[in-house]
Amino acid sequence: MEKPIKSIVALMAACLFSISGFAQKPSPKLLTPTNHTLVLIDFEGQMAFAVKNIDLENLRQNVGLVSGGSKIFNVPTIVTTVSEKSFSGPVFPEVSEVYTDTEAYMDRTTMNAWEDVKVHDVIVAKGKKKIVLAGLWTEVCIVDPALSALIEDYEVYVITDACGGVSDEAHRVAIQRMIQAGVQPITATQYVLELQRDWARSETYAAVTALFKKYGGAYGLGIQYAHDMLKH
Repeated sequence: MEKPIKSIVALMAACLFSISGFAQKPSPKLLTPTNHTLVLIDFEGQMAFAVKNIDLENLRQNVGLVSGGSKIFNVPTIVTTVSEKSFSGPVFPEVSEVYTDTEAYMDRTTMNAWEDVKVHDVIVAKGKKKIVLAGLWTEVCIVDPALSALIEDYEVYVITDACGGVSDEAHRVAIQRMIQAGVQPITATQYVLELQRDWARSETYAAVTALFKKYGGAYGLGIQYAHDMLKH
């Protein structure tokens, strides 16, 4: 009787070890600083004027989180514009203050950035099979490249609160359409915290918490309070 009991105990221990080991492995669906390309699409004044699904102040804060976070973690990032000099105007300062080389911005005339050969070639050259999109407008300049990337076997993520549409319905329906096609929705705060993942990563801790103090709303105020009043 002793042998079967020992065998059962050994089996249970092996199972617990296996479960514990598995629990340490993050999902491959999670974003890391090195497994994706970020594409910031047409964050320009003329495009922003028509946005109705989100307050522009909130939109700009979310864009600040995304662009700032991507810079902190050295994420391969592409900034696109559409008819910048003739119609849409310069990009948000929340982008240009982080990505200061405006000559590197990719201007185009196509509504679908994926159909612009130069933009497509740059994205492909990054060599990442995950793509994260944010921009204006959700129902045109985000839907089009998102659906196009899917058919080329990319995993596509869209930062929903860093996208703007011309109405609540336009934005909502666009997000629904993309989700039905296989796009994964995330938010700006979620994006940055998913890259940080562990507050013990001291090399980015200070920069990330400073970013949230600036753009993180109530959460940022909480961080400021903790740093100043609780001294941690």
